[in-house]
Amino acid sequence: MMDLSEKQWVKHAVLHPFEGFEDMRWKKSGSLRISFFIVLLFFIGTVVNDRLYAFQFHNSYDKLFNIVPYFVKSIVLFAAWVIGNWSVCTLLDGEGTLKRICIFSAYSIIPYVASLFFTAFLSHFLIADEGVFILCLHYAGIIWTGVLLFNAVKTVHQYSFMKTVSAVVLTLAAMLIMMFLLVLVMSLFQKAGLFIYSIYTELQYRFRV
Repeated sequence: MMDLSEKQWVKHAVLHPFEGFEDMRWKKSGSLRISFFIVLLFFIGTVVNDRLYAFQFHNSYDKLFNIVPYFVKSIVLFAAWVIGNWSVCTLLDGEGTLKRICIFSAYSIIPYVASLFFTAFLSHFLIADEGVFILCLHYAGIIWTGVLLFNAVKTVHQYSFMKTVSAVVLTLAAMLIMMFLLVLVMSLFQKAGLFIYSIYTELQYRFRV
């Protein structure tokens, strides 16, 4: 079995989707620090892809900038995947720990994260008629990440092909449930905050009168 540095393991996992994660599992390799850095790049790439695109492809130069949607579409989405997969696969007798799922999943999204930066960069050098090249690069990143993510789940939990399919589907369902509950809780807190603020303003008015 090969002896690689942590950075070399990242390259090996991304370029060898079928045996890369298996090698990582046997060597107990993978860095949580690098995983967090990849997720941070995911967040930055999400912002760059939406805000720094050339105007001929995407006009996003509005005056109001809200960072929350980008945070939700990157970090929260990744966390929901990791927690959802761990929760589901615990019930399905999966062997992966929360740490290993996080590491394998973070390594898997590298092609998609790279495509976010590359497409935004290329948009400043291509004309609108050449947008097909950007689309090809974007979908290549999605497909490559999908393959890596599927094999990461299969390897980290030691599942068969069909059980991996079931685990992925159930994980997506768990993510939808978690996102729904998150929106519900945020809505309740918002209403509670408005209620408290209305009481505060009413008391201020009464004391002044």
